[in-house]
Amino acid sequence: MSLPAACDVLIVGGGHNGLTCACYLAAAGLKVRVLERRAVVGGAAVTEEFHPGFRNSTASYTVSLLNPLVIRDLRLVEHGLRIVERPISNFLPLSDTDYLKVGGTLEATQAEVARFSKKDAARLPGYYAMLERVADVLRELALETPPNVGGGVGDFFAALKTARRFKKLDMAARRDVLDLFTKSAGDLLDAWFESAAIKAAFGFDAIVGNFASPYAPGTAYVLLHHVFGEVNGKRGIWGHAVGGMGAITQAMAAEARERGVQIDTRAEVASVCVDSRGAQGVQLKDGRVIEARCVVANVNPKLLYLKLIDAPVLSADFLQRIRSWKCASGTFRMNVALSELPDFTCLPGTVPAQHHQSGIIMAPSLQYMEQAYFDARTYGCSRAPVVEMLIPSTVDDSLAPAGRHVASLFCQHFSPELPNDLSWDDIREEAADHIIDTVSRYAPNFKAAVISRKILSPLDLEREFSLTGGDIFHGALTLDQLWTARPVLGHADYRSPVRRLYLCGAGTHPGGGVSGLPGRNAAREIVRDFRRGLLKDKKT
Repeated sequence: MSLPAACDVLIVGGGHNGLTCACYLAAAGLKVRVLERRAVVGGAAVTEEFHPGFRNSTASYTVSLLNPLVIRDLRLVEHGLRIVERPISNFLPLSDTDYLKVGGTLEATQAEVARFSKKDAARLPGYYAMLERVADVLRELALETPPNVGGGVGDFFAALKTARRFKKLDMAARRDVLDLFTKSAGDLLDAWFESAAIKAAFGFDAIVGNFASPYAPGTAYVLLHHVFGEVNGKRGIWGHAVGGMGAITQAMAAEARERGVQIDTRAEVASVCVDSRGAQGVQLKDGRVIEARCVVANVNPKLLYLKLIDAPVLSADFLQRIRSWKCASGTFRMNVALSELPDFTCLPGTVPAQHHQSGIIMAPSLQYMEQAYFDARTYGCSRAPVVEMLIPSTVDDSLAPAGRHVASLFCQHFSPELPNDLSWDDIREEAADHIIDTVSRYAPNFKAAVISRKILSPLDLEREFSLTGGDIFHGALTLDQLWTARPVLGHADYRSPVRRLYLCGAGTHPGGGVSGLPGRNAAREIVRDFRRGLLKDKKT
């Protein structure tokens, strides 16, 4: 069976950013085709059955960063997307007798925090206001194409526009920006609070998908990156997509098809075809060649430039920069089918309650998180891992049989590279057992309640979803890999060094998370190039 003829745009990778990009390009009148290696589109944002009767979000597992413009422009609600807000943001079991709840109303969180420190409770409004001031600026920047350092007049004026935006901030806010972009989350939180519990609740965001100690410089930005989202118009809120994360990407795919986008699954790309005119199409793993006027890669920059492009096409300096691109999120993902809800010693009960519907963080202090990182650097695995558990079936009964539940376990820190020539295939089951034992220390019934489990080690994440190094963000969110330097200084505008080749994935600005913004922003630049006549038919 031969595949159809050439198109305007070929998108490599049918994850959420690829689908978003495809929708915007098709809306501009372009003929677009998406090539997805797996049997289902959605990339890491998919819902799959992992045990008979039990479905869950396989990799990506919670919603906040999905931009409201993307939701509106792609008509995701009309295609059935519904997001249920968490009643509270987080629940931290701290010991057999104590816990912390964060979220709901400010007053409720203050009352919780006051049990540990009245001073911290009083400082909460100021902390939230500080984050919101800086997040407002980032929300605007996230929608824009970063200026290229060394670019032309347009890049100069774009940089000037960005500088003016920061100039409008008062001096206190400018200092907050500097702190959040350069400091460690630990140092930032130590300056604000004295209670270990509230610092742990906020500090967890700094190591989500980030293989680093919370005291590593730059982790304050990762914390900020996770708080400038919203759900149903409410800022700083997290939620569950009814039907799992696949509900988002299936809605995107439905809109793409309505706009005339062709989506091919089981279409693995082996290489991008490049000649003196630039990218001319792709060659599939089975040998077939598909031509197009341009190619858009929704993959990790390291995967694109080191595996899908012939090295002589790129400069030696550029290749060296890409080889140094940091990809390691230290993440171990597991889905479990449960016969009953976890019964926490500090807050007993297996009847669905508010804390079961939140993000359950098992990491009682920043020091605990830091030790988990040190363990992973030394041994490959944390001896006391950081575990966040979500139980989406408490708000979405379509995921499990009546009276049963599914849970997502997002765990840190697990190094992609193990010592002593070990492979993750050798120790993945042992690591999974250790994670379940960790949860069972807080909820003793948990281990016996596990009916089945789906394990995704860092190596599994790379093999299953092409996440290089198991990195859920397509590259670390460190200062040297952000904004004008994402992925490489001089190529932050979604255009690659190869003519007619673009990037639209999380390895571009504004980075990882299910936001859709890299795809949206990239589409805007591609449409501009078509309108400028820079992507004329390759045969002319």
